[in-house]
Amino acid sequence: QVQLVESGGGSVQAGGSQRLSCAASGRTFSSYGMGWFRQVPEKEREFVATITGSGSSTYCADSLKDRFTISRDNAKNTVYLQMNSLKPEDTAVYYCAARPGYRGAVSEYEYTYWGQGTQVTVSS
Repeated sequence: QVQLVESGGGSVQAGGSQRLSCAASGRTFSSYGMGWFRQVPEKEREFVATITGSGSSTYCADSLKDRFTISRDNAKNTVYLQMNSLKPEDTAVYYCAARPGYRGAVSEYEYTYWGQGTQVTVSS
């Protein structure tokens, strides 16, 4: 069982930066691939980024890769999402997710554990 707790959300002006954190419980954090997703009301959850258990490989959605970066610190059981040059359309609830087996994944259906989400609001 893995419990995930996101933090770092809030309000930011367009053009600003924000870093989200996701703290995981458990002693085998490095064996989980991690992902970030986001969702706005009445829309499907959208893939943002994923990272392998070791952190050696990452993948970010094409539309976001120039502004968003995923990373992890396995010593701290934490995965991060650095968001730069934020736009109003980045406003969403951001979720982190974990999947056993070291690899990352793009599909939300491959993730077993989810955090409660953190709201990011970007104002123009």
